[in-house]
Amino acid sequence: MVNESDIVELELKRKGFNLSVKKQEALEEVAAPPMPAYTPAAVAPPAPAAPAPATPPPAATTAAPAPATPPPATPGANGAAEGGREVTSPMAGTFYRSPAPGEPSFVKEGDKVQAGQTICIVEAMKLMNEIEADSSGEVVKFLVENGGAVMSGTPLLLLK
Repeated sequence: MVNESDIVELELKRKGFNLSVKKQEALEEVAAPPMPAYTPAAVAPPAPAAPAPATPPPAATTAAPAPATPPPATPGANGAAEGGREVTSPMAGTFYRSPAPGEPSFVKEGDKVQAGQTICIVEAMKLMNEIEADSSGEVVKFLVENGGAVMSGTPLLLLK
């Protein structure tokens, strides 16, 4: 059924049960972002005036993942400093605090939440995926702007 549909990735979470189904395309999409980083390196060799330019593209390739690593580390540092635990996005998509434009947010900073309570949504491929609190606590701080793009593992908010 999955092969015959437009679904590329499906994740189902229930109490004590997680199911994740991914087509080969989903795995290739994950591998696709590093390839554009290598494409500019491939563009650099057409000007092989000196072997030295071949060395900077790998350094640039190394520099590209390095900036991607500090942003998640920065919220993590903030989470430790503020005494909170990060709730991360299980998938790539667009982060929303409310179920629809103009409607109130699921939760606000300072709200108490219970395990299993919907705290936000991540839209992926026109599907609204409810993100639930995995434990009870208080919302300390949102780490992503409403409508912001997130990747799998991106810290969304801090729970205390």
